[in-house]
Amino acid sequence: MAPVTTHSLEQLLAAKEIAIFCGAGGVGKTTTAAAAAAMAAVSLGGKVLVLTVDPARRLADALGMEELGNAEVRVPDAVMKAAGVEPRGELWAAMLDAKQSWDELVRRHAPNPTTVKRILDNPLYQNISGRFAQGNEYIAMERLYEIHRTGVYDLIVVDTPPTRHALDFLEAPDRMADFFSSRLLRWLTAPARSRMLSLASRPFYQVADRILGSQFLQDIAEFFLLFQTMFEGFVERSQAVKRLVYGRRTTFVVVTALEATPLREAEFFMAALVKLGLHPGALVLNKVLPEYLLDPGATRVAERLRADGAALAAELGSDAGEPAAVTRVLREVGESFLNFGVVAKREAEQRAELSTRPDVVLAVPFFETDIYDLAGLLRLGRVLWTGS
Repeated sequence: MAPVTTHSLEQLLAAKEIAIFCGAGGVGKTTTAAAAAAMAAVSLGGKVLVLTVDPARRLADALGMEELGNAEVRVPDAVMKAAGVEPRGELWAAMLDAKQSWDELVRRHAPNPTTVKRILDNPLYQNISGRFAQGNEYIAMERLYEIHRTGVYDLIVVDTPPTRHALDFLEAPDRMADFFSSRLLRWLTAPARSRMLSLASRPFYQVADRILGSQFLQDIAEFFLLFQTMFEGFVERSQAVKRLVYGRRTTFVVVTALEATPLREAEFFMAALVKLGLHPGALVLNKVLPEYLLDPGATRVAERLRADGAALAAELGSDAGEPAAVTRVLREVGESFLNFGVVAKREAEQRAELSTRPDVVLAVPFFETDIYDLAGLLRLGRVLWTGS
């Protein structure tokens, strides 16, 4: 049986349980993810959650909420009504709290309450939990898996960090599992495993002890030794997370602007998805100039304004204003239109040259005003839904 081709974001999200939005910084990724989630709640029904890994306040502000944290909260009915909609479903939101998520993970995977307490009380853990390398990316995947496993939400929309960090987001489970079985971890835990150090390692620990202090070294060793007790849980969960991300119910939406740097980032990420065995479901081209800039008739009018401004000003007569000023305005309007037309042609060429094209490609126009509330999100959402 041939695969069903989707032609709209609405069709795509109606068939999925998780939509992971990725893109370079500053292209409107968080706003686009929130708009898609809001429209899904309005038109598809069910319970829709938008989960952001980005700690910025943009999502909370746009949804009219004072703050967001690890716990999912529902967007109030009053906010939805103020935006002029009565949704078929419910819109929920959450923002990753890395520290809280790590604490919950420790409580879930540690073998006993004593180990839980020792890890949470460890000074090194308290200082670096939620901040050490690969930590935030892994815990974001862990949090996504935990929320999905509850079965509470019909659709989870994930707003990831900027593009190359989003690759870390996808690869974090494997890297974390590799780390817990690595030689580096065994080397770090050696002091806690035995008081008798080898002749080869003794000089290093003597120097490190003088520089860092013996208590610091003990904290490091204890931290990693305690974490190693959760090895089996980490490996098992990382495999489950990977199955979830690679599953048929998960899709990826890449958001970009038609500018050189973010467009390269988008193509890089789409190629990386394919290389990893994943497939982007949609590409959102944000802040695209309107198509009327490419209209031949409008271009001819602009060329006449630029070339024959004086004659047109004379035809308008004195009621239009001082002829020299009117001429200057007409010429500037024509010149501005033609300049924007050049950019619009460049954007059209860039769209045609995209090397990887998913089933759904959407061009979102450049809005004249910023999107700062739910009404604005829904306005964007309708464009994403209809493609116009």
